[in-house]
Amino acid sequence: MIYLVFSVLSSTAIFVLFKLFSKYKIDTLQAIVVNYATAFSFGIIFNDTPIEVTEIIHTSWFLAAVGLGFLFIAIFYVMALTSQKNGLSVASVASKMSLIIPVIFGIYVHNESTELQKLIGIALALVAVYLTSIKPKDDAVITKSIYLPVILFLGSGIIDTSVNHFAPKGSIPLFLSSIFGIAAIIGIGLFIYKSMVNKNPIQLKSIPFGFFLGVVNYGSMYFLLRALRVENTESSTIFTINHIAILALSTLVGLVLFKEHISQKNWLGIFFAFIAIALVTLS
Repeated sequence: MIYLVFSVLSSTAIFVLFKLFSKYKIDTLQAIVVNYATAFSFGIIFNDTPIEVTEIIHTSWFLAAVGLGFLFIAIFYVMALTSQKNGLSVASVASKMSLIIPVIFGIYVHNESTELQKLIGIALALVAVYLTSIKPKDDAVITKSIYLPVILFLGSGIIDTSVNHFAPKGSIPLFLSSIFGIAAIIGIGLFIYKSMVNKNPIQLKSIPFGFFLGVVNYGSMYFLLRALRVENTESSTIFTINHIAILALSTLVGLVLFKEHISQKNWLGIFFAFIAIALVTLS
């Protein structure tokens, strides 16, 4: 459970940093590139197995890591487009609702438990996601560019499911560094292209923000995988608790640190979130 706590705290820190990006007008792409480079470096530093590039290429998980590296960058941009065209609420609901994909995968592929209490908890978690994410002031247009939230929903779910399914039990840091390394290479290419087209200079203040984002980004993935690899735990349980706890804690942090307005529906969502966590955990 301690791994899950650290994963939730790290993911909430990502939320805080993205809020600070807006406040201090940080170039998001530049910070994201630094973030992936930092996360890649942490994976190398914490790896305790010999690193042979030729051997890594021939591992059973390398192609999956390459695909995930592309997905990390692609879904990030889809999330940004969804926020712009459909509203922040739609983007938040679509990305958080995706927890149902790894949950269903765990139940049907890995034959995980389906007792009534757990299923009620999962259903309540989805209700909590919607109620906590929706913001009355958002000009959300669900029917406009409907393909964007659909892609975000599927992409986020595929990332969670694939990271859990393909991650080797004994080489988690190396697996993660491979994903982040691929994402960093793609990000650098995008940055060079945008710099040539838009003449955007390097923003020095984006570097420390990107570094800290990389630290907590790596931590969120590393601790989540460690929690998923603990014996006698089920991925459907871990993913439900992880997603709903991040959502509830991020909402409360937004209230305390950024003075964000929380509606009655949001408070009800937080309440349902804690009930869902209790039901799924105790099951």
